[in-house]
Amino acid sequence: MEIMKDSISAILENIENAVEYLDEKTVDEFENVIIGSKNVFVTGAGRSGLAAKAFAMRLMHLGISAYVVGETISPAIYEDDCIIAISGSGETNTIVSAANIAKSRGAKVLAVTSYPESSLGQLADGYLFVKGRTKQEVDDENYMKRQIHGNYTSLTPLGTAFELTTLVFLDAVVSELMEKMQQTESDLKARHTVLE
Repeated sequence: MEIMKDSISAILENIENAVEYLDEKTVDEFENVIIGSKNVFVTGAGRSGLAAKAFAMRLMHLGISAYVVGETISPAIYEDDCIIAISGSGETNTIVSAANIAKSRGAKVLAVTSYPESSLGQLADGYLFVKGRTKQEVDDENYMKRQIHGNYTSLTPLGTAFELTTLVFLDAVVSELMEKMQQTESDLKARHTVLE
């Protein structure tokens, strides 16, 4: 039970610390691209993909035309669209490839990453910097030293800190989009599925 409590504390601490890296202008531009796009495509691999799907659902609730890359109902992407690509490392092949295709078709690319200087970050027209421990850090040569000194980063294995912080940040983006688009919770509820 102690490990579980410590893990929750480590995750919450990462989210709280990550807030310090948010830049108002960058976030504002990120949101404006979403609002100004005809269609918004989201993509992420693995658990980042789950965060992407959750965000797509909220965009739909806002009345934004949103699609998840790879789903059978996703249409072609065009120049008046954008893609939101989520990758902690910014180097996930499938995500970078999708961003490249979108860019070549004239669409805007928005990145959600811990590494804005990565391949994905280089492609991006805008980004949301999410500070999180990514899979790259697992192989860090200082890992054992951190463990000995009580810095138990394994309490957030692999990309956990990034993925959960991304989920929280994107939900916060939804809150700001609600205000910018003058949407209420009732408006969102009216678009919620009734077929379940």
